[in-house]
Amino acid sequence: MSDPKKVAIIGLDSAAPQLIFEQWAEDLPHLTRLMREGVYGELESCDPPITVPAWMTMMTSKDPGQLGVYGFRNRKDYSYDGLYFANSRSIREDTVWDILSRLGKKVILVGIPQTYPPKPINGQMITCFLTPSTKSQYTYPQELRQEVENLVGEYILDADNFRTEDKEDLLRRIHEMTRRRFKIARYLLQNKPWDFFMMVEMGVDRIHHGFWKYFDKGHRRYEPGNPFENAIKEYYRYVDQEVGELLSLLDHDTIVLVVSDHGAKRMEGGICVNEWLIQEGYLKLKRYPNAIIPFSQAEVDWAHTRVWSEGGYYARIFMNVKGREPQGAIDPQDYEKIRDELIRKLEALTDENGVNIGTRVFRPEELYRQCNNVAPDLIVYFGNLNWRSVGSLGLKTLHTFENDTGPDDANHAKHGTFILRDPQKKLGKRISGLQIMDIAPTVLRLMGLKVPEDMRGKVIQY
Repeated sequence: MSDPKKVAIIGLDSAAPQLIFEQWAEDLPHLTRLMREGVYGELESCDPPITVPAWMTMMTSKDPGQLGVYGFRNRKDYSYDGLYFANSRSIREDTVWDILSRLGKKVILVGIPQTYPPKPINGQMITCFLTPSTKSQYTYPQELRQEVENLVGEYILDADNFRTEDKEDLLRRIHEMTRRRFKIARYLLQNKPWDFFMMVEMGVDRIHHGFWKYFDKGHRRYEPGNPFENAIKEYYRYVDQEVGELLSLLDHDTIVLVVSDHGAKRMEGGICVNEWLIQEGYLKLKRYPNAIIPFSQAEVDWAHTRVWSEGGYYARIFMNVKGREPQGAIDPQDYEKIRDELIRKLEALTDENGVNIGTRVFRPEELYRQCNNVAPDLIVYFGNLNWRSVGSLGLKTLHTFENDTGPDDANHAKHGTFILRDPQKKLGKRISGLQIMDIAPTVLRLMGLKVPEDMRGKVIQY
């Protein structure tokens, strides 16, 4: 165990290492200074590299299978319509702040995904973008809410409707959300006692999804000279300024981490996974829709359906197994054979020109130490996350370049951002081999505490 230190984590959801470390480093003086004075590198996310469950994987040092959370929406049972949205109640493992709170350490948490509804901690909490609205209880303790509203007016939980064509309004809302969150973070740092501080800003993720095609010259929808060409870069510069203001409030002995839960890259298009399952004879409908509808509204012939899927940035494939699902159509002895067949066919998928897109398909038991709750039967990264999964029906095509939930230009990349500055060590070096589950044990060790034996990650050495 080392001497106890204060630790401050600035989480930037989806912050892309290629933009921070290379492309825009000269335009981000505060982040670049942290890199120059500390250590930095790409942080490998979990599978799937999605906001939920990635932040909780980071802060529990447990993989999504152990957490029993495989994405925003999860099956609560083996019924066909039993999907639920994961929240703080879904997490039964200790987070870093649970451990610190029990040990009497003071914590401040702002906007960390899966902290709604708020649980008691030894400190202050403002919950995350999963909070239904500011009419819900979004602070702990409850009276903190009044302080927040006295400071910024109505707190902005998320840039709602970030899949919109009204880009001017979206840009304004993302900046305003970020401004208010950092203002509150500065207030809490200055006015509340703390040993551990952590905030997560969602605006980085939202601006990627809303504006990636406007700056990425490799995007199929990039148009030179468009009015939003510098929107993401200017936002990164703005976030860097906010980070600088936050850093100015920290004691010289405070260790600072800047982390993201995953990275970002352009989205080539969407694979209509349920349309493909129909074409291949795995999914049967009572009638094909005459308009584009979400899968939940489809009239599925479950007795003759073997496989179906949910859309999203990756695909979750579910198999309709006899004795497991209500109207199972797959004999249990055929389960592995059909799963192998699906993997082979999915990995052979091509783009609209017949070129293999490099899809990766995983059995959950290969990814996770254990599979708690109801795991998908297969996890699919179309084009290794260059394509998203479109679960809607009625498109009559395998490939689409329109997103079924509104305009979206970016997908998640497997590697996010990691920067650590320890004021007692001047390093300025890039390191490799970093994994998202390493953050929690590293924080505990830096704070002079014992790392629980069941944490999966390693303490980062620098």
